[in-house]
Amino acid sequence: MEPRIAELLVRGGLVTREQLKQAQEKERDNGSSVIRELLRLGFATEDNLTEFLAKQFGIEKIELNPSAIEDAVFSLVPPQLIQKHQLVPLKLLGSSLTVAMADPTDLVAINEVKFITGYGVRVVLASPSAIKKALEQRFGGVGHYDEVLKKFSDGEMEIIPEADDVSLQELQQATMEAPVVTLVNAILADAAKRRASDIHIEPYEKVFRVRFRVDGVLQEIMCPPLRLKNPLVSRLKVMAGLDIAERRLTQDGRIKLKMGVGGELDIRVSVLPTLFGEKVVMRLLDKSNLQLDMAKLGFDPQTLKDFQEAIHKPYGMILITGPTGSGKSTTLYSALSELNKPDVNISTAEDPVEYNLMGINQVQVREQIGLSFAACLRSFLRQDPDIIMVGEVRDLETAQIAVKAALTGHLVLSTLHTNDAPSTVDRLINMGVEPFLLTSSINLIAAQRLVRSICEKCKEPVEAGSDALINLGADAAEVGAGFPTFHGRGCANCNGSGYRGRLAIYEVMVLHETTKELILRGGSTAELKREAVKLGMSTLRMSALQKVRDGLTTIEETARVTDSDKGFGSVFSLGF
Repeated sequence: MEPRIAELLVRGGLVTREQLKQAQEKERDNGSSVIRELLRLGFATEDNLTEFLAKQFGIEKIELNPSAIEDAVFSLVPPQLIQKHQLVPLKLLGSSLTVAMADPTDLVAINEVKFITGYGVRVVLASPSAIKKALEQRFGGVGHYDEVLKKFSDGEMEIIPEADDVSLQELQQATMEAPVVTLVNAILADAAKRRASDIHIEPYEKVFRVRFRVDGVLQEIMCPPLRLKNPLVSRLKVMAGLDIAERRLTQDGRIKLKMGVGGELDIRVSVLPTLFGEKVVMRLLDKSNLQLDMAKLGFDPQTLKDFQEAIHKPYGMILITGPTGSGKSTTLYSALSELNKPDVNISTAEDPVEYNLMGINQVQVREQIGLSFAACLRSFLRQDPDIIMVGEVRDLETAQIAVKAALTGHLVLSTLHTNDAPSTVDRLINMGVEPFLLTSSINLIAAQRLVRSICEKCKEPVEAGSDALINLGADAAEVGAGFPTFHGRGCANCNGSGYRGRLAIYEVMVLHETTKELILRGGSTAELKREAVKLGMSTLRMSALQKVRDGLTTIEETARVTDSDKGFGSVFSLGF
């Protein structure tokens, strides 16, 4: 808030100087605004504050009607920005966007909306409760957080000191406080409701924030008071079976929650000591949402055919590559589910075991006690296996054992972290695996990424510039003939984002004889990619563009997730 307005609030008799000072201190602690803190502390009423601000700024005061909000206008502003600044886009007249706000002095919010949308901003005043109600109705929001936080009075919670000799008794007592338990439960329940894949709980010098990763994109959800940092983190550590007194080392654990009738949520917890406290990241594994039908993962017909042929071969190696969180484990589980028969012995080494599959022998790798991927592989080979799955090829020893297993009559499935399928060959050679062993053992390499799916409830056609499509790699002739593109305008079903759910895009490289000869000759990754495309491989960019054609994702997602295919433009005209 501007100093001038703060002074006017005092002069106008709305608040005392002492009350204003308290609100400003809370503003710094919570990363909030003075207006919100004055209301939260009960120093002013909504009506008085709104009337005062309307008179001082000459701004129109409105009664906000959630049903009158236009979807097309609301979707102009990203939902993260709307939630962060608690504002409601209402109307677009010419180049002016009308936005309802409770605090017209929030110039940061106004400037961010101007920058993101490219429109001028006209502010109208609405009460904080009306804005909160409208956003909850649009997003199925998290208003219950405010109610939970109201339960924390200054006397209820004692600040835990930062010293290493923290009293274990104090920490244990703090984790059992009812408001802390309620807040943690609210965060976990809301994350499950929003279909979040990860929860980030992050301490900074003056702010403590909670973020969810929904459909691959991080969204800021709330900023609890800083004094809740240690009790909240300690509560999560207790739930995950971790040592609450140890705050200098990394820790990993798991939480199992029962969600409703028959629903179960498995949460992987990682605690990392940072400069201002412990950061907690939780990966949510919802067994009810595990997709094991390969036909529904996102494979194109030809890539699905190639992949299924490879996994049904009696021996050899199949490698799935991509960064963390690209869906590699789901693809492997889908393949194992298809191969899982009573007459087949399947063993897996995983770190961690994400989902339990009936009929498959799954081993949790524990590097700290010597149970590494390589150690598991050596043991598997003495257990009469037919199919082996190795969670990740991390080193030369694991790679060599996996290659030998593939060469001695076993089917081996594993993952690797590389940018695309052709570069996997270079990665393995750099590890120390001989090229002739690779060409003899590998049947197929598949790279994959996840793109957000357009929300089916608010999906509509949209015009995309021909230059943008051609720059992405679409064929100029096809663009000229009319390249169909769609987007989601934003609705309650997708929390205003225009996207709901994700699907995989694949780059499947089969090792044909000519490809193997190129590897043995020491061909570069670019040459390998060119040869693979010539033999029918669709790159990640091509696969994403096909999903755009099919109306499943957007050109923005294609540009965000995939890299360009320079030198392969002519391939699109072949229909790959």
